[in-house]
Amino acid sequence: MGQKLKIAGWISIGVMAGALTTVSLQTAARSTLAPLPLEELQQLAAVFGMVKSNYVEPVDDKKLITDAIIGMVSSLDPHSQYLDKKALKEFNEGTTGKFVGVGIEISQEEGLIKVVSPIEGSPAFRAGLKPNDLIIKIDDTPVKGLTLNEGVKRMRGEPNTKVLLSVFRKSENRTFPVTITREEIRTQSVRGKMLEPGYAWIRLSQFQERTVEDFARKVEEIYKQDPKLKGLVLDLRNDPGGYLDAAVAISAAFLPENVTVVSANGQLAESKFTYKAAPEFYQRRGVDPLKRLNEVTKGALKTVPLVVLVNEGSASASEIVAGALQDYKRATLLGNQTFGKGSVQTAVCLDPSFRMDNCPTAALKLTTSRYFTPSGKSIQAKGIVPDVMVDETEDGNLFAALRTRESDLEKHLNSGQGEEKKDATREKAREEARKKLEDEMKKPVADRKMPEYGSEKDFQLAQAINQLKGLPVAVSKTMVERKEEKKED
Repeated sequence: MGQKLKIAGWISIGVMAGALTTVSLQTAARSTLAPLPLEELQQLAAVFGMVKSNYVEPVDDKKLITDAIIGMVSSLDPHSQYLDKKALKEFNEGTTGKFVGVGIEISQEEGLIKVVSPIEGSPAFRAGLKPNDLIIKIDDTPVKGLTLNEGVKRMRGEPNTKVLLSVFRKSENRTFPVTITREEIRTQSVRGKMLEPGYAWIRLSQFQERTVEDFARKVEEIYKQDPKLKGLVLDLRNDPGGYLDAAVAISAAFLPENVTVVSANGQLAESKFTYKAAPEFYQRRGVDPLKRLNEVTKGALKTVPLVVLVNEGSASASEIVAGALQDYKRATLLGNQTFGKGSVQTAVCLDPSFRMDNCPTAALKLTTSRYFTPSGKSIQAKGIVPDVMVDETEDGNLFAALRTRESDLEKHLNSGQGEEKKDATREKAREEARKKLEDEMKKPVADRKMPEYGSEKDFQLAQAINQLKGLPVAVSKTMVERKEEKKED
């Protein structure tokens, strides 16, 4: 049982796609409230009164009302959500890329927290933490036995408070204490580098508030290193989404000006919209973050040969980018079929006098539209099918069947484009992948077959470079398009 729990945690690191949604920055129309069903509301009031007077012990009024709201919203689909103060704080941290902590990217190794990389300029970076350091204790709490999320929560806190980490450094075979003062951290959603002369790799791990600016800065660095770039790989694997305008901006960086990037359709007029590859659809505070980039690259980004890497963890905003670039034949999509999260959530502060970015009480995140690619294909529950299917590793697509896609989620919204079909072989594939992963987790870390993205052992990235060079690509012999699955009643 313990081994299975570890496996579930390992898989969940790569499939945050359902949790983070593409957020529309529109203001929801508050003047279009539907007529209230008085008979049903009277029934609700009667139940409220019965619970208050008859339940075995006193129940708090506010809790009853809040739980009723949560139940009403969560029954709609997996992405509509009532956000109380705590959930609102986590939501804002996820989309802005800001949080209070020590500033390290982490993973888990043998029950301990492993430092993948300290974020440059963070308290952890200044304290001298290094990649591969193992955190064995947080304050007085041993890390062994904690989940990764529990460890994260203990390292986060209020600004200017201290946390004591006990660190084991393998390379020096020693354990030492480090006291770090927490501060606001800005996560890095963009990484990139030259892989070899003429070929570069840029990875977007999330579409945050600063993603477009960071993307522009990284591309500038790459073009300064090699102004005659022959090919670029845009890596969107396990990118769970984020801000809609950021997705439009990244698409616009590669597409002709003013072409449609994505459209949406819902009940209200405000829920029907089209976003185009033009500054007015993505710039904030009147600033176009792509203007200088076009000048530095002399427009080369519009024509450089491009491969986009996607997988089951590519969701929402990353599917918008992938779908637009595929529809215009601007890029070759390579990898695995994407998550299928093609719905729009509009976030609104329930106190109408406040905006979402400074909402003091609670908010509602409500699904208001479905997304469609420029050619009119629904992304919802179907996802984007790559042009070239490529397995995750040289030994095959070992663990993808374990990853959850939109169509696996209970009460998922259907595509709105035809009947869903049930895949009878899905559970069998999941069981086979589960057994493979159990065997994999027993091996030493260095021998496991899931290398870090961007490393020399990254099989899909190697195939992307082959695609750019016109060399043979190891196309998957087993992967097929996964159809949208029928929802159970």
